[in-house]
Amino acid sequence: MKQNTHPEYRKVVFMDTNSGYKFLTGSTKGSNETIEWEDGNTYPLLKVEVSSDTHPFYTGRQKFADKDGRAERFKKKYNL
Repeated sequence: MKQNTHPEYRKVVFMDTNSGYKFLTGSTKGSNETIEWEDGNTYPLLKVEVSSDTHPFYTGRQKFADKDGRAERFKKKYNL
């Protein structure tokens, strides 16, 4: 591989801001914030809003704001 072409790949900690869930993985993304992990080492901290801990696909908990289908909404809109 050519030198100085690819970004540095390193271990980082991702933290779900909604639940506080954290996991250690590899990434090229960097951060100014750091956190001490369970192994005693310090890693860059990346905050995300959704992870497998809070995403409805993985949790099975999905919110439905409107339970009516398209036909029901049409009928309601035009009083049919």
